[in-house]
Amino acid sequence: MSLKFDVVSIPVPEGTSVIVGHSHFIKTVEDLYEALVTSTPTIKFGIAFCEASGKRLVRSDGNDPQLIKLAEEAALKVGAGHTFIIYLSNAWPINVLNAIKNVQEVATVYAATSNPLQLIIAETEQGRSVLGVVDGFKTLGIEGEDDKKERKEFLRRIGYKR
Repeated sequence: MSLKFDVVSIPVPEGTSVIVGHSHFIKTVEDLYEALVTSTPTIKFGIAFCEASGKRLVRSDGNDPQLIKLAEEAALKVGAGHTFIIYLSNAWPINVLNAIKNVQEVATVYAATSNPLQLIIAETEQGRSVLGVVDGFKTLGIEGEDDKKERKEFLRRIGYKR
């Protein structure tokens, strides 16, 4: 039995976020579409899903052709069965995460970010799997008082705190 590892970089263009997760059924694409489109009226998104059996295609949907294409290309690079990738703009992952997690066939969410993202992939004779993610960059230290003030001001400026 052989096992090899790979790191797949997932591009996150300026103004977009990406959500990566694992599901278990071909209807995932349609169910995620419904969850996203009903959660935030202004959202633009693309979804891609790696089918794990049958034709083993990347299945896709969305309401923005560029984001659909990004999701399809990323999913094809990952190639891990039942992995889904969602690109979104005009919304943040926080606006849609609960809706995504409440989709019946969603088993887990690996990452939801606007940072550079890498997936750590394992490959056997049978297929590929997402082992984990690298979300952003290595931590450099502990926040000080000025950093706390800046964090609190930022959250209020973008409307997530009063």
